[in-house]
Amino acid sequence: MAGPAYDRLIFELSSPGRTAYSLPEADVPGKALASLLPPRYLRAEPPALPEVSEFDVVRHYSRLSRMNYGVDTHFYPLGSCTMKYNPRINEDMARLAGFAHLHPLTPERGSQGALRLMDELAQALGEIAGMDAVSLQPAAGAQGELAGVLMIRAYHRARGERRTKVLVPDSAHGTNPASTAIAGYEVVQLKSDANGEVDLGDLERNLDGSVAAFMVTVPNTLGLFETRIIEITELCHAQGVQVYMDGANLNAILGVTRPGDLGFDVCHFNLHKTFTTPHGGGGPGAGPVGVRAHLEPFLPAPVVVKRAERYALDWKRPKSIGKLQAFWGNFGMLVRAYAYIRTMGADGLRSVAENAVLNANYVMKRLEAHYDLAAPGPCMHECVVSARRQKKLGVTATDIAKRLLDLGFYAPSTYFPLIVEEALMIEPTETESKETLDAFCDAMIQIAREAETDPAPIHDAPVTTPVGRLDQTKAAREPDLRWTPSQTR
Repeated sequence: MAGPAYDRLIFELSSPGRTAYSLPEADVPGKALASLLPPRYLRAEPPALPEVSEFDVVRHYSRLSRMNYGVDTHFYPLGSCTMKYNPRINEDMARLAGFAHLHPLTPERGSQGALRLMDELAQALGEIAGMDAVSLQPAAGAQGELAGVLMIRAYHRARGERRTKVLVPDSAHGTNPASTAIAGYEVVQLKSDANGEVDLGDLERNLDGSVAAFMVTVPNTLGLFETRIIEITELCHAQGVQVYMDGANLNAILGVTRPGDLGFDVCHFNLHKTFTTPHGGGGPGAGPVGVRAHLEPFLPAPVVVKRAERYALDWKRPKSIGKLQAFWGNFGMLVRAYAYIRTMGADGLRSVAENAVLNANYVMKRLEAHYDLAAPGPCMHECVVSARRQKKLGVTATDIAKRLLDLGFYAPSTYFPLIVEEALMIEPTETESKETLDAFCDAMIQIAREAETDPAPIHDAPVTTPVGRLDQTKAAREPDLRWTPSQTR
């Protein structure tokens, strides 16, 4: 039986004869119109679409939108993802007609403003990260990683070296070993030490002439700054190994320190994490990649260059790894990031990191008596707690995540990093107020107490959401992605 109007499917709202549009009659004869397409592409019958009014459509999708969690409506402490507020000025700038309506194949003489923006954004990112050159072309952080590893591979090959391995810590993002494998390298996993940092001894045991690169996230996925990072980069360079920084956590060191100054050769930027371009929905994303001067010849082509007072796309790059995707990058995302950087300025960008770190440490201190800490603090922009003591009472990290939904909060990242049992990775970002952080911590503490006294509400959760707890394994293996009329009978 169909549910109430607010959760019925658009097909269930259908009524014969209703339409949501009004179009003029075609001024091309029907026979001539049909002849423009091969017969095999013409429908014998109209598609089985819902028949609804425009008012029905607007109300239906407006109701659905209010069922979603998002950074505009809720606190979103999704660790490692930096789900922070996207300032509306960025959106306004991306919607300027000169940017929003510009076709990517517009000749250079007609796109000077866009090319200038790209050139200035690349320079700004390079200055922020201490890199000598930046490509804006990668469409996501993972593609930025791939571009970086491919440039490292091209660099070694140009020197006549055939290195075969890339070292990756066990706390790394999953995209690090994936990008490495796609580039044709063998992945060698390194251990973390008791403090949650790279085990220096394990690194030294694996460093030799067969290693092409060392990939590491700074701060790492435990929310900790690698205190021996300069020693690490020097050890790598002594063996001719290039050092790659996953920039997913750049929000924590923005304006405070620069990857290039720490000895990194390559760094990618997640514009949606650090520079407030929108997240997800399948894209578009943006993951620019920066390099030191010795890797600059291998940047993806084309590169925006300034010649006299004109901007151009430089295709004549014989050592380039080639083109990564269609056109020159996801331009709307670049406009948003440019607007954010120009709005914030140097002092504002530094305050981002300072407030993000302050917020994360505040959360960690409030929760440390109720959950186990994954690593001794202080932390950087995110803290990782473990629900191992709650698990002994029959309450898992998943249960806690579901209960948080009933208490009005999106859950932190669960079960990541993989090296922490029952992990809950919490990243409050710099944009959240103390009142919001206190409300979230109060909810987490309430759940910890419920686990000790009355776990039933935790196991039943969520009960306030449009859909209750799903069988996640079955949903992943047997997804039901298509509705048919028989499902309502």
